[in-house]
Amino acid sequence: MQDILEKAKKIKLVVFDVDGVLTNGQIIIGDDGEEYKAFHSRDGHGMKLLQFTGVEIAIITGRTSRTVEHRMQSLGIKYVYQGQRVKLPVFQQLIKELKLSPEECAYVGDDWVDLSIMSRVGLAIAVQDADPIVKKHAHFITTSNGGHGAAREVCELIMEGQGNLQDQIERHF
Repeated sequence: MQDILEKAKKIKLVVFDVDGVLTNGQIIIGDDGEEYKAFHSRDGHGMKLLQFTGVEIAIITGRTSRTVEHRMQSLGIKYVYQGQRVKLPVFQQLIKELKLSPEECAYVGDDWVDLSIMSRVGLAIAVQDADPIVKKHAHFITTSNGGHGAAREVCELIMEGQGNLQDQIERHF
């Protein structure tokens, strides 16, 4: 675990996939054709806490959904890339814009489309219910499933590695 915390210490950007990571992977489509997703409130709180510490958060997802747009706006996440079936070019452009190296980035994924980025970052993370091949290529696997607190776990891991988790906890007393 010390090796993982050393990797977390260097992270300045965490990139999350959406379906299967920030949600449980289910896609609900109503009779009106509108797409619905369920997000875990603690994941959102963890993401806000992590941003408060100065770590940037980005979303790169293959699907496009107004639900994702609304949720990320409510969390203050400004780097949101939807409809990206091939994710690596977007990631490369983002880190160039932010003047970061891949080693300063973490990526959280659950399926094969995430491997191109996971294989290049300083901290590759898979959610507990990720595809077995994805888990095989992760530095860290969450104990929580996607959409059930995995993102919060990642945020706390990064804060712990950077030595500011306890400060964030104490802010709430």
